[in-house]
Amino acid sequence: MALKNKVQSILIPWWRKNTLLSSTSRTLNTFATGSDNRIIKSPSLVSLDLPDEWTSSSTNCNAPSTNKLASEETGRVIDGKQIAEEIISGVACEVERMKKTIGEVPGVAVILVGERRDSQTYVRNKIKACEEAGIKFSLTEFSEKCSEDEVCDAIMGFNMDPSFHGILVQLPLPQRLNEEKVLDVMRLEKDVDGFHPMNMGNLAMRGREPLFIPCTPKGCVELLIRSGVEIMGKKAVVIGRSNIVGLPASLLLQVSDSFFLSFFHAISDATELRHHATVTVVDALTSNPEEITREADILVSAVGVPNLVRGSWLKPGAVVVDVGTYPVEDDSCEQGYRLIGDVCYEEASRVASWLTPVPGGVGPMTVAMLLYNTLESARRIYKFV
Repeated sequence: MALKNKVQSILIPWWRKNTLLSSTSRTLNTFATGSDNRIIKSPSLVSLDLPDEWTSSSTNCNAPSTNKLASEETGRVIDGKQIAEEIISGVACEVERMKKTIGEVPGVAVILVGERRDSQTYVRNKIKACEEAGIKFSLTEFSEKCSEDEVCDAIMGFNMDPSFHGILVQLPLPQRLNEEKVLDVMRLEKDVDGFHPMNMGNLAMRGREPLFIPCTPKGCVELLIRSGVEIMGKKAVVIGRSNIVGLPASLLLQVSDSFFLSFFHAISDATELRHHATVTVVDALTSNPEEITREADILVSAVGVPNLVRGSWLKPGAVVVDVGTYPVEDDSCEQGYRLIGDVCYEEASRVASWLTPVPGGVGPMTVAMLLYNTLESARRIYKFV
């Protein structure tokens, strides 16, 4: 309740000062006077958007005194690093076979804007993984002060370069840049991150298949499959509704056909499944997040708020996938900081049946899915089977 009141105290005044209230007020006034000639009275969807801003309890994770937890950890760790290494190894074999057969290798271009620590970490991991798999890699970096046109020009250059089969703009971009405009420049067949509106739309519609599924949600589902977690018919809760993770994750859990990774014998069963979970999305304006998450058989948290999800938020035996990453200053670490997740790991490990660590859980899988999507793009372009 305290979290709810704090969030609402911040967001509601902002909301009232902006477009939504003015638009809605005009609509209500015209209803009263009957002077509005519009056939449809609803305001535009964009005008209804509100920021999904969460507040953090703490970067420290101490169990609340009211929470009754077991004295020992019971949850089994989902080792994303090991699973990712297996997938990257499979990708490397396919890349080598492509090189020997047609003399070509997949190529991916990454565009990084600004100096966010988490983004820089992700990019370093992608470079390393591409080197391991034999995939051509190009990194283009821009300062946070760059213009949209500079970023768009870089994308268009890679659009025209036949040696690059995938283009990835590391998100999020600085707020002053129009993310929609930037992503729309990218050619659909090179959108290996799966964020093009056409890919997202096909993901949302039954009977449609996107060219690419967003890497992080795709990695989350693969972790569940590899761990033998039953998804069909289960209650799943996704915390967060971002275009990067929350939205596609909720769609994928509902209607996923598991049409990925078909060439790996280790995942042969995955290609035959359909995942039909009953999905609820929790955001910063949800009035009772703890009550909702306690009903979840599968919980995916993706908001980047340290230790938001406590042990008291979890149903005993739930499967927890922690997508969040948050840098905490730590001079003992090589980079000067360490990463923690949305979930209080110490508490969750005493309640959950399976859970992903941070780091070493979803992060490596995101990289592995990028490599797989890039390989699939090259296979499609070269008609290589």
